[in-house]
Amino acid sequence: MIYLDNAATTYPKPDAVIQAMDYANKNLAVNAGRGAYHFAREASKVIADTKNKIRNIISADRTASVIFTPSITIALNEVIHGMKWMPGDVVYASPYEHNAVARTLNAVQSSCGIKIKLLPVNQDTLEIDVEKIKYEFSQDKPKAVFCTHVSNVTGYILPIHDIFTEAKKYDAITVLDSAQSLGLVNVNAQELNADIVAFAGHKTLYGPFGIGGFVNVNNISLEPSIYGGTGSDSLNLQMPDDKELGFEPSSMNIVAVNGLNAALSELNQSKLLDKEQKLTNYLIEELRKIPEIKLHLPSDLTQHVGIVSFTINGMVSEDVGTILDEDFDIAVRTGYHCAPWIHEIINDKKSLGTVRIGLGQFTSKEDIDELVKALFEFV
Repeated sequence: MIYLDNAATTYPKPDAVIQAMDYANKNLAVNAGRGAYHFAREASKVIADTKNKIRNIISADRTASVIFTPSITIALNEVIHGMKWMPGDVVYASPYEHNAVARTLNAVQSSCGIKIKLLPVNQDTLEIDVEKIKYEFSQDKPKAVFCTHVSNVTGYILPIHDIFTEAKKYDAITVLDSAQSLGLVNVNAQELNADIVAFAGHKTLYGPFGIGGFVNVNNISLEPSIYGGTGSDSLNLQMPDDKELGFEPSSMNIVAVNGLNAALSELNQSKLLDKEQKLTNYLIEELRKIPEIKLHLPSDLTQHVGIVSFTINGMVSEDVGTILDEDFDIAVRTGYHCAPWIHEIINDKKSLGTVRIGLGQFTSKEDIDELVKALFEFV
């Protein structure tokens, strides 16, 4: 199989990750923080070490809280539901947001009466209009601003620094979804003015499923939204007043944590970025040779990496994916990619969404050649 669905999850995982998970299953698969025995202490050390590696990769201070969750979706739910909302609060989100943000904000809007506004986009370039943002913020002051770093639909790298710098003029809370960027694109939380950085272990970090989380870089006040045992202060019916434990109920997935630890140790961000940029440019160049294909890209391709979406005149995206799978053994993603707002802008309902190519560290130029060859055969 030629695997081109790395935006959904990177595959395969590096050998070091697989080996680390196997080791943890055999030697560390106990309840960290809940026992006075050797294995439990070792598991706790792995968790602490992995959290330090997460802090390092986003250049966060050692005092920044790192909360591990089973996924970035749960992490973003904890962040959004943990904020203190008042009716009429204005929240801005990019139109590129995943449903992990979009649906959760919609739920808060229904329950608390917040106002959601989308950051303006230039329809011709599919790029964020920073000048219009300045005006929007001055008219409707933001309580919080949510932005994905790299679009999971178009591969567009959003101008996070510019957006969050404007937001900070109004003391807004800034939340970055780094699912498609961390480990690939430089994420310096302080330089980007990001208060909170949410991350997914199984995407561009090349870790396993079952581990994600968020870094509360500037220790923004949040209330727990998920309750349960933490292995500490167990007679107290309130969640522990602890900036990490208070947001980590239930047993920690130490096997996934150890896999993420190995992934972070193996990571070579600059090498990955250089490879994916070259492959992305080559893929775009080759797809442009097929007249029936419409590419959905930002105009400035220097602000784009790893993900290419397209539609084909007269074809439904799912049919394209089925043909590539059944006739050519090529795996791609089709549909709306859990990002409803941007699909409205690129207007792809006639094709029922896009065909999405997600590149990764194990993708080769030959894989792209095979994809393009296959498309030439039936388009």
